[in-house]
Amino acid sequence: MPKNSNTPGHSRLTKLTKQHKIALAGVATLGAAALAFSAVPSDAGTTTSDAATSTKIAYSTEPIKGVKASVTDQLAGAGVKTEAIQAKADAKAKAAKAKADAAAKKKAAAEAAAKKKAEAARKAKKAASRSTERVKIQPVAATTYSNNLNGWINHALAIMKQKGIPGSYNGLYKNIMRESSGNPSAINGWDVNAVNGTPSIGLLQVIQPTFNAYHVSGTSTNIYDPVANITAAANYAADRYGSIDNVNSAY
Repeated sequence: MPKNSNTPGHSRLTKLTKQHKIALAGVATLGAAALAFSAVPSDAGTTTSDAATSTKIAYSTEPIKGVKASVTDQLAGAGVKTEAIQAKADAKAKAAKAKADAAAKKKAAAEAAAKKKAEAARKAKKAASRSTERVKIQPVAATTYSNNLNGWINHALAIMKQKGIPGSYNGLYKNIMRESSGNPSAINGWDVNAVNGTPSIGLLQVIQPTFNAYHVSGTSTNIYDPVANITAAANYAADRYGSIDNVNSAY
Protein backbone atom coordinates (compact mmCIF):
# COMPACT_ATOMS: atom_id res chain seq x y z
CA MET A 1 0.00 0.00 0.00
CA PRO A 2 1.53 3.40 -1.02
CA LYS A 3 2.67 5.66 1.69
CA ASN A 4 0.83 8.79 2.52
CA SER A 5 2.12 11.83 0.60
CA ASN A 6 2.62 13.63 3.84
CA THR A 7 5.24 11.23 5.09
CA PRO A 8 8.79 12.48 5.49
CA GLY A 9 10.14 9.83 3.09
CA HIS A 10 7.94 11.01 0.19
CA SER A 11 9.00 14.61 0.67
CA ARG A 12 12.67 13.78 0.47
CA LEU A 13 12.13 11.72 -2.68
CA THR A 14 10.36 14.59 -4.33
CA LYS A 15 13.18 17.01 -3.47
CA LEU A 16 15.83 14.63 -4.77
CA THR A 17 13.99 14.20 -8.05
CA LYS A 18 13.96 17.98 -8.70
CA GLN A 19 17.69 18.19 -8.05
CA HIS A 20 18.29 15.41 -10.55
CA LYS A 21 16.23 17.28 -13.15
CA ILE A 22 18.24 20.47 -12.61
CA ALA A 23 21.51 18.56 -12.98
CA LEU A 24 20.38 16.83 -16.18
CA ALA A 25 19.13 20.08 -17.69
CA GLY A 26 22.50 21.68 -16.93
CA VAL A 27 24.34 18.87 -18.70
CA ALA A 28 22.14 19.02 -21.80
CA THR A 29 22.36 22.83 -22.16
CA LEU A 30 25.91 23.67 -21.26
CA GLY A 31 27.60 20.46 -22.29
CA ALA A 32 30.34 21.07 -19.80
CA ALA A 33 28.85 20.44 -16.32
CA ALA A 34 30.11 17.50 -14.26
CA LEU A 35 27.26 15.85 -12.45
CA ALA A 36 27.69 13.51 -9.47
CA PHE A 37 24.84 12.11 -7.56
CA SER A 38 24.08 9.05 -5.36
CA ALA A 39 21.66 6.39 -6.42
CA VAL A 40 18.29 6.61 -4.81
CA PRO A 41 17.20 3.38 -3.13
CA SER A 42 14.25 1.61 -4.67
CA ASP A 43 12.41 1.83 -1.45
CA ALA A 44 11.66 5.49 -0.95
CA GLY A 45 10.42 4.85 2.52
CA THR A 46 13.78 3.67 3.84
CA THR A 47 15.75 6.66 2.41
CA THR A 48 17.07 8.81 5.22
CA SER A 49 17.67 12.49 5.24
CA ASP A 50 21.44 11.86 5.60
CA ALA A 51 21.46 9.88 2.37
CA ALA A 52 19.60 12.58 0.56
CA THR A 53 21.94 15.24 1.85
CA SER A 54 25.02 13.28 0.81
CA THR A 55 24.05 13.65 -2.85
CA LYS A 56 26.41 16.19 -4.46
CA ILE A 57 25.98 18.06 -7.77
CA ALA A 58 29.01 19.73 -9.33
CA TYR A 59 28.71 22.35 -12.08
CA SER A 60 31.54 23.43 -14.35
CA THR A 61 32.61 27.03 -13.94
CA GLU A 62 34.07 27.19 -17.49
CA PRO A 63 32.02 29.34 -19.95
CA ILE A 64 30.61 27.76 -23.07
CA LYS A 65 33.14 29.42 -25.36
CA GLY A 66 32.30 27.55 -28.54
CA VAL A 67 28.66 28.51 -28.59
CA LYS A 68 29.30 32.14 -27.76
CA ALA A 69 32.10 32.45 -30.33
CA SER A 70 29.90 30.96 -33.04
CA VAL A 71 27.11 33.41 -32.35
CA THR A 72 29.58 36.30 -32.18
CA ASP A 73 31.16 35.26 -35.47
CA GLN A 74 27.75 35.03 -37.12
CA LEU A 75 26.77 38.43 -35.84
CA ALA A 76 30.12 39.90 -36.93
CA GLY A 77 29.75 38.34 -40.38
CA ALA A 78 26.25 39.69 -40.71
CA GLY A 79 27.49 43.12 -39.63
CA VAL A 80 30.30 43.10 -42.21
CA LYS A 81 27.89 42.01 -44.92
CA THR A 82 25.47 44.76 -43.96
CA GLU A 83 28.26 47.33 -43.96
CA ALA A 84 29.42 46.17 -47.39
CA ILE A 85 25.91 46.44 -48.83
CA GLN A 86 25.50 49.88 -47.27
CA ALA A 87 28.92 51.00 -48.60
CA LYS A 88 27.99 49.80 -52.09
CA ALA A 89 24.66 51.61 -51.90
CA ASP A 90 26.39 54.78 -50.66
CA ALA A 91 28.96 54.60 -53.47
CA LYS A 92 26.21 54.14 -56.06
CA ALA A 93 24.23 57.05 -54.65
CA LYS A 94 27.38 59.20 -54.59
CA ALA A 95 28.15 58.36 -58.23
CA ALA A 96 24.59 59.12 -59.26
CA LYS A 97 24.72 62.45 -57.43
CA ALA A 98 28.06 63.32 -59.05
CA LYS A 99 26.64 62.50 -62.47
CA ALA A 100 23.54 64.57 -61.81
CA ASP A 101 25.66 67.46 -60.53
CA ALA A 102 27.88 67.31 -63.64
CA ALA A 103 24.83 67.28 -65.92
CA ALA A 104 23.31 70.20 -64.04
CA LYS A 105 26.59 72.10 -64.21
CA LYS A 106 26.89 71.44 -67.96
CA LYS A 107 23.30 72.53 -68.53
CA ALA A 108 23.84 75.68 -66.48
CA ALA A 109 27.01 76.49 -68.46
CA ALA A 110 25.18 75.97 -71.77
CA GLU A 111 22.31 78.16 -70.64
CA ALA A 112 24.74 80.83 -69.47
CA ALA A 113 26.60 80.72 -72.80
CA ALA A 114 23.34 80.94 -74.74
CA LYS A 115 22.19 83.81 -72.58
CA LYS A 116 25.52 85.59 -73.07
CA LYS A 117 25.36 85.07 -76.82
CA ALA A 118 21.79 86.31 -76.97
CA GLU A 119 22.73 89.34 -74.90
CA ALA A 120 25.70 90.10 -77.17
CA ALA A 121 23.46 89.78 -80.23
CA ARG A 122 20.89 92.07 -78.63
CA LYS A 123 23.54 94.67 -77.83
CA ALA A 124 25.01 94.45 -81.32
CA LYS A 125 21.57 94.88 -82.85
CA LYS A 126 20.85 97.82 -80.59
CA ALA A 127 24.21 99.41 -81.42
CA ALA A 128 23.60 98.89 -85.13
CA SER A 129 20.19 100.46 -84.76
CA ARG A 130 21.65 103.48 -83.00
CA SER A 131 24.36 103.74 -85.64
CA THR A 132 21.77 103.66 -88.39
CA GLU A 133 19.82 106.37 -86.68
CA ARG A 134 22.92 108.56 -86.47
CA VAL A 135 23.79 108.13 -90.11
CA LYS A 136 22.41 110.90 -92.21
CA ILE A 137 21.98 110.32 -95.87
CA GLN A 138 24.39 112.55 -97.68
CA PRO A 139 23.29 113.35 -101.18
CA VAL A 140 26.04 112.35 -103.61
CA ALA A 141 26.35 114.73 -106.45
CA ALA A 142 26.71 112.94 -109.76
CA THR A 143 30.04 113.61 -111.43
CA THR A 144 29.61 115.64 -114.50
CA TYR A 145 32.07 115.67 -117.38
CA SER A 146 32.43 118.37 -119.95
CA ASN A 147 31.32 117.53 -123.47
CA ASN A 148 34.77 117.76 -125.01
CA LEU A 149 37.84 115.58 -125.48
CA ASN A 150 39.08 116.15 -121.92
CA GLY A 151 35.66 115.28 -120.44
CA TRP A 152 35.29 112.19 -122.64
CA ILE A 153 38.70 110.84 -121.64
CA ASN A 154 38.10 111.44 -117.91
CA HIS A 155 34.67 109.85 -118.10
CA ALA A 156 36.11 106.83 -119.91
CA LEU A 157 38.91 106.51 -117.33
CA ALA A 158 36.36 106.44 -114.47
CA ILE A 159 34.46 103.59 -116.15
CA MET A 160 37.68 101.74 -116.98
CA LYS A 161 38.72 101.93 -113.32
CA GLN A 162 35.40 100.41 -112.23
CA LYS A 163 35.73 97.59 -114.75
CA GLY A 164 39.42 96.95 -114.13
CA ILE A 165 40.56 98.00 -117.60
CA PRO A 166 44.12 99.40 -117.56
CA GLY A 167 45.04 102.67 -119.23
CA SER A 168 46.09 106.23 -118.52
CA TYR A 169 45.00 109.65 -119.65
CA ASN A 170 48.19 110.09 -121.67
CA GLY A 171 47.85 106.67 -123.31
CA LEU A 172 44.31 107.44 -124.44
CA TYR A 173 45.06 110.98 -125.53
CA LYS A 174 48.08 110.18 -127.75
CA ASN A 175 46.21 107.36 -129.55
CA ILE A 176 43.07 109.47 -130.04
CA MET A 177 45.07 112.29 -131.55
CA ARG A 178 46.90 109.92 -133.89
CA GLU A 179 43.74 108.04 -134.99
CA SER A 180 41.08 110.80 -135.27
CA SER A 181 42.60 114.11 -134.13
CA GLY A 182 39.89 114.15 -131.46
CA ASN A 183 36.93 113.95 -133.88
CA PRO A 184 34.27 111.46 -132.59
CA SER A 185 32.62 111.37 -136.08
CA ALA A 186 35.80 110.46 -137.98
CA ILE A 187 35.52 107.57 -140.50
CA ASN A 188 38.33 105.90 -142.46
CA GLY A 189 36.99 105.06 -145.88
CA TRP A 190 40.17 103.96 -147.67
CA ASP A 191 42.02 101.31 -145.53
CA VAL A 192 41.61 97.55 -145.73
CA ASN A 193 38.80 97.60 -143.20
CA ALA A 194 36.83 100.00 -145.36
CA VAL A 195 37.53 97.79 -148.39
CA ASN A 196 36.12 94.86 -146.43
CA GLY A 197 33.00 96.87 -145.59
CA THR A 198 33.82 97.59 -141.93
CA PRO A 199 35.41 101.05 -141.85
CA SER A 200 37.19 102.34 -138.75
CA ILE A 201 34.95 104.79 -136.82
CA GLY A 202 35.20 107.29 -133.95
CA LEU A 203 37.87 108.70 -131.70
CA LEU A 204 39.98 105.54 -131.65
CA GLN A 205 38.94 104.26 -135.10
CA VAL A 206 37.26 101.03 -134.00
CA ILE A 207 35.51 98.74 -136.51
CA GLN A 208 32.00 97.59 -135.70
CA PRO A 209 32.82 93.91 -135.05
CA THR A 210 35.57 94.88 -132.58
CA PHE A 211 33.27 97.40 -130.88
CA ASN A 212 30.56 94.77 -130.49
CA ALA A 213 33.00 92.21 -129.11
CA TYR A 214 34.65 94.53 -126.59
CA HIS A 215 31.75 96.82 -125.72
CA VAL A 216 31.81 97.82 -122.02
CA SER A 217 28.53 97.38 -120.17
CA GLY A 218 27.01 100.58 -118.88
CA THR A 219 28.06 102.60 -121.93
CA SER A 220 26.16 103.42 -125.07
CA THR A 221 25.88 100.82 -127.82
CA ASN A 222 26.42 103.55 -130.41
CA ILE A 223 29.92 103.23 -131.89
CA TYR A 224 30.05 107.01 -132.45
CA ASP A 225 29.51 107.75 -128.74
CA PRO A 226 32.88 109.13 -127.52
CA VAL A 227 32.95 107.36 -124.13
CA ALA A 228 31.65 104.06 -125.53
CA ASN A 229 34.20 104.22 -128.38
CA ILE A 230 37.13 104.93 -126.03
CA THR A 231 36.26 102.23 -123.46
CA ALA A 232 35.68 99.55 -126.11
CA ALA A 233 39.01 100.37 -127.81
CA ALA A 234 40.85 100.38 -124.44
CA ASN A 235 39.25 97.01 -123.54
CA TYR A 236 40.40 95.54 -126.86
CA ALA A 237 43.95 96.98 -126.46
CA ALA A 238 44.19 95.55 -122.91
CA ASP A 239 43.23 92.11 -124.22
CA ARG A 240 45.70 92.19 -127.12
CA TYR A 241 48.57 94.41 -125.90
CA GLY A 242 48.11 94.58 -122.11
CA SER A 243 47.09 98.25 -122.09
CA ILE A 244 46.19 101.09 -124.42
CA ASP A 245 49.38 102.70 -123.11
CA ASN A 246 51.38 100.06 -125.04
CA VAL A 247 49.84 101.02 -128.38
CA ASN A 248 51.98 103.45 -130.36
CA SER A 249 50.66 102.86 -133.87
CA ALA A 250 47.70 101.46 -135.76
CA TYR A 251 46.31 98.57 -133.85
